Amino acid sequence: MSFQVTDEERDGWAVLRVSGEMDLVSSPAVRQRVHEAVAEGRHSVVLDLSEVFFCDSSGVGVMIAARRLMRSCHGSLRVVLPARGAEEGSHVNRVLAALGVRRLFDVYPDVTTALDERVRPMSA
Repeated sequence: MSFQVTDEERDGWAVLRVSGEMDLVSSPAVRQRVHEAVAEGRHSVVLDLSEVFFCDSSGVGVMIAARRLMRSCHGSLRVVLPARGAEEGSHVNRVLAALGVRRLFDVYPDVTTALDERVRPMSA
């Protein structure tokens, strides 16, 4: 699977869908897309990582930087990390939990749920 970032606007949210590996080579593209969304005045961002099968520390760094950017512009960041089964879960979710930063993010199981203002994020 090759790395790809696509975006769309749904219900006033910029939805950035990332697929492939989020590593030292590809993470700057994710960072750039988040910055572009904010520069376009879109301060509500859903970062869909449901198709990310590998994430290293640079990917985690991009997520933390995106959170910081969204907070600085009084925006909102929601992250999609599906629970692909109780035992395996998503790779990104396991990495965030192992690093102790999972609690920093509002995590949802899918984009539709992330866009629903009535739904609370999943617990860490």
